[in-house]
Formats: sequence, C-alpha cells, structure tokens
Amino acid sequence: MAVKEVLKMGDVRLLRRAQEVTSFGTPELRALLADMHDTMRALDGAGLAAPQIGVNLRVVIFGAEKARGNPRYPDAAEVPLTALVNPVITPFSDAAEEDWEGCLSVPGLRGLVPRYARLRYRGNDGHGAPVDRTVSGFHARVVQHECDHLDGILYPMRIRDLRNFGFTEVLFPDGAQREE
Repeated sequence: MAVKEVLKMGDVRLLRRAQEVTSFGTPELRALLADMHDTMRALDGAGLAAPQIGVNLRVVIFGAEKARGNPRYPDAAEVPLTALVNPVITPFSDAAEEDWEGCLSVPGLRGLVPRYARLRYRGNDGHGAPVDRTVSGFHARVVQHECDHLDGILYPMRIRDLRNFGFTEVLFPDGAQREE
C-alpha cells in the first residue's frame, strides 16, 4: 500500500493508550496492516505499532525472518512475521533480561532495557483468528517493545540507568549493536 511517516519521540500521539479494534477483516484494517508492513520493511524494522504511524488502534506487527535478512538485526533469532490485534501479554515470572533496544520513533539512539524473559501473548490476526504463542529471548523482547507503544510507553521510559542510553554511533563506534 504505502510507506508512512513514523512519528518521533515528543509527538503527543505516541503517549496515549490506543483503542481496541472492534471489527476484523475490514478494508480499513487490511489497509492499515499493509501500510504498517510496507513501512516496517522499508525502514528495516523488526516491528511497528499503529500509533507510530498516527493510528490510535491496538495493532502491532513484527517479524525478523532469517531468509529475508535484516541489516539492523543480522544475528537475531528468527521471529515469524505476525500481525497482532488487541494483544494481551502474560509474563511467566518476574525474571527479566536487559538488552539493547532502539526504535523507529527514537532514531539514532539505543538503551539498555529490562524485559520479561519469557511470556505468552494472545490476540487476533487481522481477520479475527486467534493468535496464542509462548516465547522468549528476542521474540519476547520485540513483542513487549511493540505492545508498549499501545500504552503510550517508549523504551527510554523503561531504562533503569540513563548512563545506558545514548547515540548509537557513540555507544557502539565499531557498529557492534544496530539500531531497531
């Protein structure tokens, strides 16, 4: 469909709670998912939430496919391309892992963010079919990051120590870490 402009940190639209989707399989939802997919792919992202393109709905997409490759995540574990509507996340414990994250809405910056290590997520696809997965590692991190956008949370809000937040090229001058 179309590559959309991604809102940047500071835009108040990124700070509100998104609304539930009430109708599935509609032309509007199909068009939104296509635009999100095109935008995520064009920017080499691993995920995108509808609020990031100015649509206040509880819709996220994510995926990191080894066959396609992603220059931002060359070593990341594979995550199946997924559209998730009205997601619910349930962690299995309080166990968390810290790792570096970036965001298309916070370009050029990275931070060390704690996330649940293992969780279950549920929701629906764009047609209303149930989605229910138990995941860990990078997959769990990506889902949590994208779902945070639905509640008006950007990853810098989760950083415990701001000494672990900065410009990618300063933090990683050798390019070891890549931006989301």
